[in-house]
Amino acid sequence: MLERVLYHDHCFDGAASAAYFSRFIGGAIHPDAEFQYTGMAHKASQTFDPALFDGDENAIVDFKYSSNPRLTWWFDHHQSAFLSAADADHFRCDTSGRKLYDPNYKSCASFIRDVARERFGFDAPDLEELVRWSVTIDGAQYADARSAVELRASATQLTLVIEAAKGSDIVQRVIRWMQYRSLAEIMAEPEIQAQYKPLYQRHLATIEIIEHLARHDNGVIFFDLAGQDVEGYNKFIPYYLFPGSTYTVSVSPSSFRTKISVGSNPWAPETPKHNLASICERYGGGGHARVGAISFEPGELERARSVAAEIVDELQR
Repeated sequence: MLERVLYHDHCFDGAASAAYFSRFIGGAIHPDAEFQYTGMAHKASQTFDPALFDGDENAIVDFKYSSNPRLTWWFDHHQSAFLSAADADHFRCDTSGRKLYDPNYKSCASFIRDVARERFGFDAPDLEELVRWSVTIDGAQYADARSAVELRASATQLTLVIEAAKGSDIVQRVIRWMQYRSLAEIMAEPEIQAQYKPLYQRHLATIEIIEHLARHDNGVIFFDLAGQDVEGYNKFIPYYLFPGSTYTVSVSPSSFRTKISVGSNPWAPETPKHNLASICERYGGGGHARVGAISFEPGELERARSVAAEIVDELQR
C-alpha cells in the first residue's frame, strides 16, 4: 500500500517527524507500506490541492491541518495549526483517533514518538538521538547561541543542509536515512558533504551580511534582506551577534513568497512577553509563542516592509 506523507519541508523537525512517523507506521500499522514524501511550504494563499492526497493512506506531519476526506493521519504542534475556523471545527469532530494535536510539545517528532509509544505500543529506541535533536533544534533548546550558529555538531550541520538545499530531493533522501542511521553517518555521506561545504561558506557570508544590515534598538533587531540573494538564514544568527536583544524581525524575499520572520532570543536577559504567533496571525501568518512568520505573495515587498515596521514598533513598546 502507498503511504503519502506530507511534511514541513526544509525543516529539521519536519524531516524528523516524517522519519519517525514512517518507522511507526511500518513497524506497528502497515508492515507492507511504501512511503512517498511531499514537502510543504507556507505560502500567502495556503491551500491543499486534492491531488496531494494520492495514497492509500495520507498523512500530514508538522504542518497545518486539512479537512480533505482522504487525510488519514495528522500530527502537529504549532499554535497556528488551522487555516480556518471550519478546519478547526472539522478536527474537533474527528473520531478516528489518528488526527492529533498538542501545541505544548517542543517538536512534532517528540509528539509522534510519545503517541506511538503510549497509544500504539510502538517504540524505536534507536531514534532517540533524532527525537532529542528535534527538540533542541525546533524548540530552541541549545545551551547558547554559539552552539546553534557555529555548527559543530552533526545535527546542526545537517540542519543547514535541510534548510538551505535547493529542492526537496535531498531532504527526502535524508528522511529515509534518518529512519535507520545516526546523524553523524548521514553527514558523512559524500552527497551530503558536497551540499554542506558550499552551504557552510554561504552561512558564514550570511552572518556578515546580517551583521552589516541589522539594527538593534530597544531590544528589537531588524534587518531587510531584499537584494542580498539570501533565501533563509539560521534564525539564531541575530542573537549570536546581539546577545542583549529580545526580539528579531526580518524581511526576506524568495522565489515563492515574501516572508517576515519574527523571533525571540532564547537566552534573552529579559523574558519575552509577547506571543509572536498571535501577532503573526493578525496578518495571516502564525507559528509558536516564541517564533512566528508571515508569508506574502512574491513581489509584495513594500507591504511586507510596512507590516514589519508595525511589528517592530509593537515589540519595542
